[in-house]
Amino acid sequence: MEKAKLTLDRDYKIGEIDKRVFGSFLEHLGRAIYTGIYQPEHPQADEEGFRKDVIALIRKLGVPIIRWPGGNFVSGYHWEDGVGAVDKRPQRLDLAWFTTESNKVGLHEFCSFAKKADSEVMMAVNLGTRGVDDAKNLVEYCNLDTHSKYADMRRQNGSEKPFDIKLWCLGNEMDGPWQIGHKTAEEYARIANESAKVMKWLDPSIELVACGSSALGMPTFGDWERTVLEEGYSNIDYLSLHQYYGNAKNDTPNFLAQSINLDSFIKGVAAICDSVQAKKHSKKKINLSFDEWNVWYHSNGQDKKFYDARSWGQEPPLLEDIYNFEDALLVGSMLITLLNNADRVKIACLAQLVNVIAPIMTSKTGGAWCQTIFYPFMHASKYGRGTALIPLLSSPVYETSEFDAVPCVDASAVLGEDGGVTVFAVNKSQDRDIALELDMRAFGDMKVIEHIVMHNDDVKAINTEEKPDNVTPINVKCDESGGGISGIKLGKLSWNVIRLK
Repeated sequence: MEKAKLTLDRDYKIGEIDKRVFGSFLEHLGRAIYTGIYQPEHPQADEEGFRKDVIALIRKLGVPIIRWPGGNFVSGYHWEDGVGAVDKRPQRLDLAWFTTESNKVGLHEFCSFAKKADSEVMMAVNLGTRGVDDAKNLVEYCNLDTHSKYADMRRQNGSEKPFDIKLWCLGNEMDGPWQIGHKTAEEYARIANESAKVMKWLDPSIELVACGSSALGMPTFGDWERTVLEEGYSNIDYLSLHQYYGNAKNDTPNFLAQSINLDSFIKGVAAICDSVQAKKHSKKKINLSFDEWNVWYHSNGQDKKFYDARSWGQEPPLLEDIYNFEDALLVGSMLITLLNNADRVKIACLAQLVNVIAPIMTSKTGGAWCQTIFYPFMHASKYGRGTALIPLLSSPVYETSEFDAVPCVDASAVLGEDGGVTVFAVNKSQDRDIALELDMRAFGDMKVIEHIVMHNDDVKAINTEEKPDNVTPINVKCDESGGGISGIKLGKLSWNVIRLK
């Protein structure tokens, strides 16, 4: 068996892991909201119409923040449509996804849902068709306890106390031509900075995320980030990144190597932030919000037919990627990459949470179940709280059509508050088991207390409502020997969680 070695030291730290890196995202898109989290006629619906079976799975994921209401949807959204008496709310055509929005779930309902899910709202404001004044009004409505127009409107709509939302997105993907109200870098930088300024005048305690480029491959990448930062550096707190990966060419080795691309993207954006900081002679450091990330490609053909038809339906099955085992492996490697950049990535949102490119799926007439990607995210969220350690890793390598010398093993390590260490590892090799040696001399006498493994011989294996446990993790025994912890078997194509005390 080939070998890999991971050396760790409690004093060699990347940084503290912000719990918000395990956030997620719900947009008014497809069945994410309606028949996803909200379905009053369902047997599992609570008194407000939210599905208790879905909320239970979200709690199991341990999601501390949920970004809402978009996404592309927010760039045409009027938040006032979603407050007040439900039977008086207007239906609107949504140009982001060519559907009809009922507005049955609005601001008050979503804040109530987030609380039930043991989470908090990461609110996005519309900087597409709206702007500074609307952003100001929304902050007043949500966060102020004053006797003023919008705070009083909130009280009249049933919420005496403010929602006290602390994290806000200044629009969404504004460099994308697909975006309603698409803007140049200069146009967006101005409106984002002016909105940020007045939002913080109203509530200085909030944190603000400005839009970076929509993806690494955008022609605007780099220049966009620099323009936005130079205009709004003093008023914004985070810069956003979005990235999705697909395997349309059915090239598993290259697909699983995309964590290299992700790491390069993060470090590149951090470098741009630091260059602007240096230019401004500022003591303030802008950190990163990776507020959309996932695998996304399975549903593209089906979705295009819907968009072309322009039927303006409600709750259509859009972006319903059915995730397989290899998708779970890449999601695991992406989580490892986020943890290994914990010094700069302080917020991240798996996009999305239910039905739409999501770890949780629902049936309108049946139950809710976990997709393959649910499990690596759940493990990272549960065991990945603490301090990210520097992983000194040596590993066998392989080559792909896009990358040279791809490590077979991706790994990260987290030091918990109890002194225990959790190692997350993915073996990306299709044909090689690898024995992982953990050199932990700096920790004293450590032993493995749990080794969780997820593997399937079929990389295309999926979970379904009929077979929800087709691809699930198991616990295995680990071979230990003296002089460090060696011989931990990482089976070919496997996700591993190794817990040590």
